[in-house]
Amino acid sequence: MFTIISMLRGIAMTLYPLPVEIRSYVIHKPRLKVIFPQVDDKKYAHAAVQINQMIYRNVLDLIRLTGYEENETTEVQGSYEIKLNERELLSLTLTVYGYTKGAAHGMTYQRGLTFDVNSGHHYTLAELFRPSAPYVAFLSKDVARQIQEREIPTLEPFTAIAPDQPFYLTDKSLVLFYDLYQLAAYVYGFVYFPISIYALQPLMDEQSPLNKLYY
Repeated sequence: MFTIISMLRGIAMTLYPLPVEIRSYVIHKPRLKVIFPQVDDKKYAHAAVQINQMIYRNVLDLIRLTGYEENETTEVQGSYEIKLNERELLSLTLTVYGYTKGAAHGMTYQRGLTFDVNSGHHYTLAELFRPSAPYVAFLSKDVARQIQEREIPTLEPFTAIAPDQPFYLTDKSLVLFYDLYQLAAYVYGFVYFPISIYALQPLMDEQSPLNKLYY
């Protein structure tokens, strides 16, 4: 039985690489506590350096957006979510909330980051698709459909997504999102638009990282 289990494990690791190991770290200062992830996996040590630096830079950028350094009454909290960690792709969101005394409400900021764990490469939205693919028009059409079907009251008429629209990946979806006030009123929070990777096939070629998630 032990031999059979070992063989099966070996086959599974060959077909589907195991998730990378993630460790949580904390930036702790007066009025500030932000938890963020770092890749801690010897197998991907070289790529981890690039990934971790990118994550940390984005955490610091999000903290700056809260005005923490400029106002001694600003309180900040932050955390993260791993959205995808399989087949040598890592996708996550970093979220930081800041509240300044006297403000009507706090403000939350979010970043989505997606990496190739072999190389450490940080994917842009355009890099998910074949070169010159009309991804902005294609994705905008789906977002427009969802806005209508979900009856989302946009602050301005929706025309198109940005070429660098924030996103993250799950195991079978591309999720585009809008920051607070960017598309809808504050009460609606972040607005998310999941799109099945199977619907994206016309935009893909053999080099698309989305192919790793297709089966």
